[in-house]
Amino acid sequence: MDMHCKDAVSTVPNVLEMRHRPNHNGSLERRQAFQFELLPNGKQQRQMSRSAGCARYVYHKALALKQERYQKKEKLTRFQLDKLLVQWKQETPWLAEAPCHALQQALLDLDRAYTNFFQKRAQFPKFHKKGMRDSFRESDPKCIKLDQVNRRIPLPKIGWVRYRNSREVLGEIRSVTVRLAVGKWLVSIRTLREVEPRLQPARSSVGLDGGVARFYTLSDGEYQEPLQPLRRLLPKLAKLQRRLARRKKFSSNGKKAKAKIAKLHSKIAHIRKDVVHQSSNDISKNHTVVFIEDLQVKNMSASAKGRKAKPGKQVRPKSGLNRSILDASPFELRRQLEYKTQWKGGLLVAVSPQNTSRKCPECRHTAAQNRKTQSNFVCVECGFSAPADWVGTITSKRRDSPR
Repeated sequence: MDMHCKDAVSTVPNVLEMRHRPNHNGSLERRQAFQFELLPNGKQQRQMSRSAGCARYVYHKALALKQERYQKKEKLTRFQLDKLLVQWKQETPWLAEAPCHALQQALLDLDRAYTNFFQKRAQFPKFHKKGMRDSFRESDPKCIKLDQVNRRIPLPKIGWVRYRNSREVLGEIRSVTVRLAVGKWLVSIRTLREVEPRLQPARSSVGLDGGVARFYTLSDGEYQEPLQPLRRLLPKLAKLQRRLARRKKFSSNGKKAKAKIAKLHSKIAHIRKDVVHQSSNDISKNHTVVFIEDLQVKNMSASAKGRKAKPGKQVRPKSGLNRSILDASPFELRRQLEYKTQWKGGLLVAVSPQNTSRKCPECRHTAAQNRKTQSNFVCVECGFSAPADWVGTITSKRRDSPR
């Protein structure tokens, strides 16, 4: 994928974030999360719903109070909210049904949401709707004792809950988050463990170019065809959405139609996630250094609708292109390569994407006329021809100025 506009160049100077933290013993600290599906009974499901509802109530009450204090130009810190939480529990007795740490974590989530907003990483915090983002977190490691042999985990005020044990949990458990997703309760176990630095057995470096026609192309000639689950299931999704539009709002049939749409969206997300994980595993396992273009996906997939005073052009084709770009998940592939290469002893290097597929790998001549079509590259100086995606990977690999 090649972008030749100024929006394609990243404004972040450091593209690598160390997921390992070295300690004094020479080993590294690895932070990793494991997710499993819970198998609760009816009573446990109702208790988990109440715990999530209590956490949502505290989040909403704190958010409303912070907005009210902001109108009065008064500051309300998280530590002041912790003191108010004691008073809220006395005024609202049913908050005692939820674990105390889950309510404290709701205030911590609100504080993080404000921090992300002020640092321009997210939008302003919003009120959560019931049935969406239902979750609660237990942050005290003393309350968490995982029984992997019997496939069960204890949750405060809920008891032992069985789960589908698909892999072994490694490391010391730091926190547990329970959430509801598409009618299923999931548990995410965050762990911390020390690992020895690994040396990548492979000694090859490769350039990578992501795109829409091909999921990715490597400089050694390997490529992966796009799966595009959203495009493949889009007719079925449109059919379900038309069926939902004919249903009466808040009716029983309307809720059933809405649940089917949510289930289909979940299927699309799981297909996309599986493809990205398999691809990132193969690339990080077979190559020591991976060079990738530092693309700004947010700018690339921006809407072309424009404004009322200045309407945009070719809005519908740009909308289809944006859907294809997001369906390919270029940022998720880069994010997974970033930590998987480090785990395996490799390195991910992001380079400037400017003119990567316009520069000839033979004579180094750079011109827009070298790429008259989207898929082919033909140098106007020496006549060298090759697929444009492959030329982009060669240019990315040869650049010595990582961003």
